[in-house]
Amino acid sequence: MNDLTAPGLMATLDIPYYQPVGNECALFEYAYRNRLPLLIKGPTGCGKTRFVAHMAARLARPLITVACHDDLTAADLVGRHLIGDGQTMWSDGPLTRAVRQGGICYLDEVVEARKDTTVVLHPLTDDRRILPIERTGEELQAPDEFMLVVSYNPGYQNLLKSLKPSTRQRFVAINFGFPPADLEQRIVIAETGVDALRATQLVTLAGHFRQLKDHDLEEAVSTRLLVYAASLMHAGCDPVDACEAALVEPLTDDPDTAVALLEVIKATFGK
Repeated sequence: MNDLTAPGLMATLDIPYYQPVGNECALFEYAYRNRLPLLIKGPTGCGKTRFVAHMAARLARPLITVACHDDLTAADLVGRHLIGDGQTMWSDGPLTRAVRQGGICYLDEVVEARKDTTVVLHPLTDDRRILPIERTGEELQAPDEFMLVVSYNPGYQNLLKSLKPSTRQRFVAINFGFPPADLEQRIVIAETGVDALRATQLVTLAGHFRQLKDHDLEEAVSTRLLVYAASLMHAGCDPVDACEAALVEPLTDDPDTAVALLEVIKATFGK
């Protein structure tokens, strides 16, 4: 056992709960120790962000998370000059802070960022591991402890929103999916305290709904939504009402689809 995962250290850290599905934790550590950038692919709500938070805590590294969007610029990541008190001051962006601190920088849904923005990542994702800051003339050398992690949902990809091959091939990658039923039940119970029967019913229901993806539903039921539904139930909410609020309304605006889903929910919970 290595020193970063020794029981004594693990017990002293506030590590977010994460249920491993395969060898993803080991792969993350291998990438970290070999100073390799990591790409995580997977559907919405399957645990990508929780996984990164879990691993950052395990490795005892600060985590800086950026939620990427269409208007994200290179300056938003790297930094900019600000004017205050009659003087101009430089303010580091989240990427620069992570490099200086030797932390883990996590870019969530990186494909949402403009392609001209993601180009700024290239010098950090090859053997140079540098971050040039053109506006200050600095060239930061990333310390060994720094790691760049990005994620995206392949289901959202299209010609306008996809990673350029020149960017993708700079990363090692892990493909996430929804966990097997027994592990997903364990996650729902651990996250919410709901009883095993309710957790089993929810996961079974999710299995039925996931078969409708790309037919009646654009997006599959996520583990996150199952946790939401279980949280409502554990708080005393009627199971059908909880599932309607957490599993039906967030997934569809079509009245006929909503009615059909609700019937499956009522049959599952014996209503």
